[in-house]
Amino acid sequence: MNSAKNAPKPAKLTPNLGLKHRNSFGLDSKAELAYEITSADQLPALMKELGDKKLAWRVLGGGSNVILPESLPGATLLINILGQELIQSDDSNSWLSVGAGVNWHELVSWALEHNLPGLENLALIPGTVGAAPIQNIGAYGLEVGEYIDSIEAFDSAAHAFVTLPKEACQFAYRDSYFKQNPNRFIVTKVVFKIPKAWQARLQYADLAKQFAESNSSPSAKQIFDAVCTIRSNKLPDPKVIGNAGSFFQNPIVPSEQCEQLSKKFPNLVSYPDTPGMCKLAAGWLIDQCGFKGKRVGPVGVYENQALVLVNHGGGTSTDILNLAKSIREEVLKKFGVQLEIEPNIL
Repeated sequence: MNSAKNAPKPAKLTPNLGLKHRNSFGLDSKAELAYEITSADQLPALMKELGDKKLAWRVLGGGSNVILPESLPGATLLINILGQELIQSDDSNSWLSVGAGVNWHELVSWALEHNLPGLENLALIPGTVGAAPIQNIGAYGLEVGEYIDSIEAFDSAAHAFVTLPKEACQFAYRDSYFKQNPNRFIVTKVVFKIPKAWQARLQYADLAKQFAESNSSPSAKQIFDAVCTIRSNKLPDPKVIGNAGSFFQNPIVPSEQCEQLSKKFPNLVSYPDTPGMCKLAAGWLIDQCGFKGKRVGPVGVYENQALVLVNHGGGTSTDILNLAKSIREEVLKKFGVQLEIEPNIL
């Protein structure tokens, strides 16, 4: 009797749910069966049911890093697990536990308000906390993986919850163990380890420029505000024009290739990466191929940032992927560099 009373409330099911407002590209897409997950304990029964029915499934968080087709057959799991709390603290670090459905930018803002600086360089990145480690989101010299202590997820292969410590997550540039094992893990909670010894990170040119004339080191809140300003100036607001932020990863190439390209293209924008490797600015490469501001039917390349593809209205996943294909072909032809698409293609 007790077990029935304590059984979790089943995930809410909505058949044929329109997802236009649940993806930042604003693509018309319909989920055959949409399940809203508000608690991790709803997953075991639901995943067993989907397995028994042999239904295809996928996870959708904030929809800010995906390209959705016109219809999604089977089950779409909408992750809406909320809540964040400080769970531990010592002389050196604070540990913060956060639900996978929490809005990423709101978490960064909340952490600052609660005197937990460190994540401010990642302000205004769209999406949810649960999606952040999958892509190992990064900006302005910081990647989220640096601040993650562990991740709780439902492992669909083992049909059990697992806790992966940071080392097991295999974080790399826009990569992780979760990304390498697609459709296996459903992230439910992320635990962040935030050092109390805070230091401003200003190595990126745009950020350094903001504080160049200041005599004192900026506060975490000042960096947060500066990042919000820079991103707002560079990137379009998805509420105004559909987009998924940076569409291509900055390619990492051997230093020799970088030197050869610099001789041929003296204005090449590049940054040192790991020893023997160098990171190229994908936006610059695309701009040099004449795509910045270009429009192809209902989709195009953003006029202020060539790294961003936009949906002017009525575009489909096919339109976006065809434009991306043209860009990749031109960049490969001109520079001999292969661009990788950053958003997930569902």
